[in-house]
Amino acid sequence: MSNETFDLGPDPSLLLVDDDEAFVKRLAKAMEKRGFVVETAETVAQGKAIASSRPPAYAVVDLRLEDGNGLDVVEELRERRPDARIVVLTGYGAITTAVAAVKIGATDYLAKPADATDVTNALLARQDGLPPPPDNPMSADRVRWEHIQRVYELCDRNVSETARRLSMHRRTLQRILAKRSPR
Repeated sequence: MSNETFDLGPDPSLLLVDDDEAFVKRLAKAMEKRGFVVETAETVAQGKAIASSRPPAYAVVDLRLEDGNGLDVVEELRERRPDARIVVLTGYGAITTAVAAVKIGATDYLAKPADATDVTNALLARQDGLPPPPDNPMSADRVRWEHIQRVYELCDRNVSETARRLSMHRRTLQRILAKRSPR
């Protein structure tokens, strides 16, 4: 795998922002083998500082970091380097966060666990054609859950307002929100 070469263009700089130290070290090593020049950050503050002082051509940013939201790093990088290819990584894969990430400039969105091959493919993919249909489409329960999450986010996480808009009892909504997402 390390013999494989990738066309990274004239600037192979890559910023990895993730607060999982073991994961970021493994990913950094694997991405260096692929020819990237890697810089890492473990917080939103570090990520934004690197994005503003040395904006990389590529970035992989975790959505949930200890000191805030990785989308802040994406926004900073998008301002400083509009052509950067940015992949948002998260252990909390939900359509609403994917849409938010893409709207503010992420190139792609991957749910953890993602490996170096997934990340490389996402960073280097060209958005020409439509992606292939999913091998495992979402269940009806999952679609319902995603819709509830979207309305909840649009209502600024206000349970009463979300329940009113969805025409459901507030306690029913609270029970749904307390459960893990269906597969």
